[in-house]
Amino acid sequence: MNENLTTDRETFVTHLECSITGERYEADQLHGLSRAGRPLLVRYDLDAVRSAISRDTIEARPTDLWRWRELLPVRQTSNIVSLGEIETPLVPIPKSGGPNVLVKDEGRLPTGSFKARGLVMAVAMAKELGVEKIAMPTNGNAGAALAAYATRCGIETIVLCPDDTPEINVREIAMQGARVWRVNGLIDDCGAIVGKGAAEGRWFDFSTLKEPYRIEGKKTMGLELAAQFGWKLPDAIFYPTGGGTGLIGMWKAFDELEQLGWIGSERPKMFAVQASGCAPIVRAFEAGEEHAERWEDASTVAAGIRVPKAVGDFLILRAVRESGGQALAVGDPAILKAVEAAAKQDGLLLCPEGGATLAAYQQALNTGLVDEDDRVVLFNCATGLKYPMPEAPQALDRTQAIDFDAL
Repeated sequence: MNENLTTDRETFVTHLECSITGERYEADQLHGLSRAGRPLLVRYDLDAVRSAISRDTIEARPTDLWRWRELLPVRQTSNIVSLGEIETPLVPIPKSGGPNVLVKDEGRLPTGSFKARGLVMAVAMAKELGVEKIAMPTNGNAGAALAAYATRCGIETIVLCPDDTPEINVREIAMQGARVWRVNGLIDDCGAIVGKGAAEGRWFDFSTLKEPYRIEGKKTMGLELAAQFGWKLPDAIFYPTGGGTGLIGMWKAFDELEQLGWIGSERPKMFAVQASGCAPIVRAFEAGEEHAERWEDASTVAAGIRVPKAVGDFLILRAVRESGGQALAVGDPAILKAVEAAAKQDGLLLCPEGGATLAAYQQALNTGLVDEDDRVVLFNCATGLKYPMPEAPQALDRTQAIDFDAL
């Protein structure tokens, strides 16, 4: 962990705020959703932050997630739980993407996905606020991150996942100390069970956006991008969107950075990428709606974005529209083709959700939503090593004559 984190200190959190009504809530207390049933957003004294630190101070620190601590909610650094959250690299994919396309490769984070960002922050705050038992629905990677961090600090954890969740995800959740159960349904069906247990006082509900702090961890993606691009943001961001926490978090990060005077008012076009077999945000965007109806019979190879209904739908749609971006759906064949192209042409193994962003970028390029000259960031949200790959069945018998031409 960053050596600068050895001393307890106060952060700059002032209060929490309902994302739809603006109603204020006390900081330093355990909260779920607001009284309006919507996500709570953490607010900071940004004038005090500006007086306390500068961009130069940030740039001089080691490039991990905790370099941004003044813009994060954990009050006492003794409550930080860490497995080594690095700043993830921007990897060019000139052949499969183009000369100005960079992949932010979140698979380098602990537990192999960007879920580590949100869950490290949420678990640290749960520790700080005295939570002893947590339950959460997951499509896989979030459950793995929760299990790792909660185990690290001794919080009991129950994870429910759809029964077709990739086997490796289920096993890593169990291996890292959580009690994991397969449920004959989708992630929102799992969430309903978690919610019922929480209402009975059995555990704290860690569902996406139903506690305030996962957004704060995910917003570090936006903070990192600003620093990596020299405090001038890219032209477009393609983000695989299920619950949409990261897209919401990045949009919040950009606003906070502008208020600090560290970036200007320019914003990237935000593209919310979904699979055509589960595209509630796309449907709502195209219909001009503020909220998205549940997507029935959701199905896609990209399990991480198979979220039939997102509690933060209006925040996702608001960010996309304010940015001048779009919500785009891509089919499973295009997703798998993009994964193969990035691997075989550029040597970068994307997860299916990351492949969806490359497919969506190609679609946006073909329809004129972006130009080849635009500086574009695609999010690869997890290591491709966690996902099934095509068989490689060729074998060589060393006891027979070797056909070197065939090799």
